[in-house]
Amino acid sequence: MTIQTIDAIPLSHSLDGRALGSSRGKTDTRFTTLVRAETEDGLVGWGEAFAPPRTVATAIDELLADEIVGMDPYQVESLVTDSYTGSLVDYHFADGPFVQSAISGVDIALWDILGKLTGESVTRLLGSGDVSSVVPYASTGYFTSWGQDIEEPMRAAADEEFTAVKLKIGRGVEDDIDRVSTAREILGDETQIMVDFNGNYTPKQARRSVAALEKYDLTWVEEPVPAENLSGYRQLTPELDIPVAAGEAHYGRFEYKQLLDERLVDIVQPNIGRIGGLSEARFIAKLAATENIPVCPHVWNGGVGVAAALHFYASLTTYPHSENVPVLLPFEFDRSPNPLRDELLEDPLDPRGGELAVPDGPGLGIDIDEEALERYRIE
Repeated sequence: MTIQTIDAIPLSHSLDGRALGSSRGKTDTRFTTLVRAETEDGLVGWGEAFAPPRTVATAIDELLADEIVGMDPYQVESLVTDSYTGSLVDYHFADGPFVQSAISGVDIALWDILGKLTGESVTRLLGSGDVSSVVPYASTGYFTSWGQDIEEPMRAAADEEFTAVKLKIGRGVEDDIDRVSTAREILGDETQIMVDFNGNYTPKQARRSVAALEKYDLTWVEEPVPAENLSGYRQLTPELDIPVAAGEAHYGRFEYKQLLDERLVDIVQPNIGRIGGLSEARFIAKLAATENIPVCPHVWNGGVGVAAALHFYASLTTYPHSENVPVLLPFEFDRSPNPLRDELLEDPLDPRGGELAVPDGPGLGIDIDEEALERYRIE
């Protein structure tokens, strides 16, 4: 069985000027690229590439499609390696974000096909079948163009019965304190709280902020300094008692190996839609396990990408923990408006109530709403 067609479908949705985001910037558009792969026998697999859609669609069409057509889907784990060696795409460009994002979408689609071919979920194909649900966390508390008060999204998260919440900070220490103290007051002592600086501080600024926030019992601090500031992580991480998480802006096994080897972070956060797909995320997870560093994927994707990340997360090893120790950090679920997540799947994933089910059908266990797909397609 071989791949007969591979199609990249760029998608976009305008938020009508209501921009939201982080301390490093806001967006008034949600976008992604779906990848549709079909075998000669008519099996269809779906993937998602999380990067600017027209650019990624062009990369798939111009750089990958000719090599993917005719490929055996069982060769899926060779995609990223072949990109590094130059067998799939010129190695000079292989480790760039757009090529890796494009490969991610294809990789996920081929895993979906393999699951449908074997009748198994992607979670089982990746090596686990015991995790049927995970604890989601509300990724919320964004900075907005309309100046939304932090109380509003925190109360919404509480009303939806989330037991873990992440909010944006990074606009100054006093503002950080105000936002986190408000969140703790509303959410109570039992809720896990994480904070995301989105790399907007120097190491000294981050240290001051984290010191001021320690009394609020944070589960982790995310991207306290920019992704490229490895010396900043080298300086900061050993000094903090609160775990440092990062990885959403890193690409590929070689960058992750440096994060892991030097213990620059305490938690790594690959995004399945741009890291190289499930295969590369699986490789990175094994590297992380050898260094006893937890993996908790970054998820700000559309519905297909969320499903892929969920299967990956459910497959992760619990090393070194026994059954007597909590083993998985909560799973990210964005609470900002995104029809590319909530409308593209015939049965949308529902994180409310403190539990998120892992789809148990073959492959990713999802079906695409074709009408919604056409509604958000970029012509």
